[in-house]
Amino acid sequence: MRKFLFALITLVTAVAVISCTDDNIGTSTSGIKSAVIIDSNFVFTGKTVRNNHLRSRSSIQLLGEVDAPGYGSLTSDVVAQFMPTTSIDTMGVDGGDQWIDSCFITMRVKKGDFTGDSLAPMRMNIYKLNKQLPNPIYTDFDPTGYYNRSDLLGSITYAANDLERAQSIDPETGLTYTYYEMKVPVPVEVARDMFNRYDQTPEIFSSPTTFAEYFPGIYITNSYGRGNVMNFYDIEFETYYRKHVDLGNDNDTIYPAYSQSYLAVTPEVVYNNNITLTPASSITSMIADGDAIVMGPAGYEVEAMFPVQDLIDHFRQDSKDALSVINTVSLEIPVEMVANTYGIAPPDYLLMVKENYRDTFFEKDSLTNNKDAFYAAYNSLTRSYSFTGMRDYVLDIINNKGGIADESDMKFIIMPIDVTKFTTSSSSNYYYYYYGYSSGTTEVVTKIAPAISVPSLAKLNLNKAKIALTYSKQSIY
Repeated sequence: MRKFLFALITLVTAVAVISCTDDNIGTSTSGIKSAVIIDSNFVFTGKTVRNNHLRSRSSIQLLGEVDAPGYGSLTSDVVAQFMPTTSIDTMGVDGGDQWIDSCFITMRVKKGDFTGDSLAPMRMNIYKLNKQLPNPIYTDFDPTGYYNRSDLLGSITYAANDLERAQSIDPETGLTYTYYEMKVPVPVEVARDMFNRYDQTPEIFSSPTTFAEYFPGIYITNSYGRGNVMNFYDIEFETYYRKHVDLGNDNDTIYPAYSQSYLAVTPEVVYNNNITLTPASSITSMIADGDAIVMGPAGYEVEAMFPVQDLIDHFRQDSKDALSVINTVSLEIPVEMVANTYGIAPPDYLLMVKENYRDTFFEKDSLTNNKDAFYAAYNSLTRSYSFTGMRDYVLDIINNKGGIADESDMKFIIMPIDVTKFTTSSSSNYYYYYYGYSSGTTEVVTKIAPAISVPSLAKLNLNKAKIALTYSKQSIY
């Protein structure tokens, strides 16, 4: 009995050693052979196309002008409606609108969120709009006719390294973060009129739509300097006023510097970055030579053909007289840096979306579904983008189209995108007890939008792209 067991163990061990190859899972005495096949002998092609007509659904307000050799010239200004407060503080404002002493349009930016020269002097003008903004609105929008130069609300001269430093506490994490802000003085009559409107007809402030009928919004534009573009993440209309406060025990006082934000630019209102990008001649020469260039904002994207029919045909041919299952399908695209001033880097993320689905994807504020759209993050170590999770895309054609792909299944747009993520944390007493730590984080993608937030530039080496089809096969021999 012992000799039999020893012989059986020896046989199993020998089979296990034989199975540890690149494509061989193992064999059995029943004559069934299992293997994992990895095939990357597929060709991926594409060409560069220009697209400056993007729906600017970014929460970033890009403002300024910059000339960057090796990249080009970029100009961006902003039009925006406001989300009004539903309640203006009138309690204790005994002097009515005359107790409003000043007001500002306050713009906030995170440290280092700009492209260009931090010392360059710049100047911006802010105008009041005189009619409703269109919706939807796109990056090639021309604000001419939507404002009058006589309706100047305010202007300011600034430099990126000379903004006012401020701090706040993140309500989600409890951590203190630093940001910088620019306060543009606005005629106090603007705030006083809003105060009176709220006091007399508060329904004006009930929604951004009704408020826009009274105050259509603002146009912010660069009026001097070509040194940088700033990435503002918040714009508010703030007021400072006096307030009579009863302190109790027959004591009262008038506070001279109460503040309230009447308005803010939020994702719920119509706003837009109006972008003009003139690529450098070196970039247009690369495109003329056939290079695949992605460039943002509102610059270049790549129209590509994914050889899904070749994948399906190869899989079917190699699966004759066998039981085969597709495991994974992926695409890795190497990236080449393009030399330029200010170190403008490849996009943080790329979207690969079926061309006939792209407009619907953004209009419906969609997320990737691994059938019609995929996204990949830039890996600065490997200098590449890896699109994974493409298995469902191939299976959908096999199962629902009989394995016959048409052009709409193969034609994709690859474009720079901004990805918004929400980070959640979890804790475990078990891990804390045994390992001394208790928390972990999970990132959930909440929004995907065309990349408007920062300039970007990269060359995609499509001729070195690797499409990997991995499948398991069991065959009888």
